[in-house]
Amino acid sequence: MTTIRLATESDAPSVHAIYAPIVRDTIISFEYEVPSVDEMRGRIIKTLPRYPWLVCEREPGGPMLGYAYAGPHSERAAYQWSADVSVYVSASVRRMGVGRALYAALFELLRLQGFVNIYAGIALPNAASVGLHEAMGMTPVGVYHQVGYKFGAWHDVGWWQMALVERPAEPKPPLALAEARTLPAWDHEMTRQVWRGVR
Repeated sequence: MTTIRLATESDAPSVHAIYAPIVRDTIISFEYEVPSVDEMRGRIIKTLPRYPWLVCEREPGGPMLGYAYAGPHSERAAYQWSADVSVYVSASVRRMGVGRALYAALFELLRLQGFVNIYAGIALPNAASVGLHEAMGMTPVGVYHQVGYKFGAWHDVGWWQMALVERPAEPKPPLALAEARTLPAWDHEMTRQVWRGVR
């Protein structure tokens, strides 16, 4: 049985272990230097007041299989209903449903908070990530051509988007995470996020 829950700062070492080889060995991340465990802890702490940061475990307290989080699409006020999303999965369990499970949970929580649009940037080529995002219902909207330089080459970044809800004529500001967690629907969503479909 696989469980999904909100991250805590104590998850930083496990998050670091998943992310480090992605920075060090691939173009998936455009960072050059692997962030420290303390840096990852700071990123979790900074994210959680406003957006979900989720982790997936094989069982409560077991090894971390992956994580997903949201963040601002832009800081200007008119963008407040839009969020960027990211997911990272341990190399040992890729293509086993972990990314789908994390995204399904993340999208539901963002919808509950009142976010309307989500966006994801993907360094190209990355067929597996493109396949995941499109399987989750996201559609391509454009490409930044040769926008990032890493490992001696210029790389494109494609962008995908999805509307979580029908766009309201007069949207209310999205709830902060602490407010959303007081809603009865929050407990329902987190309780049902036990994913038996992850192989």
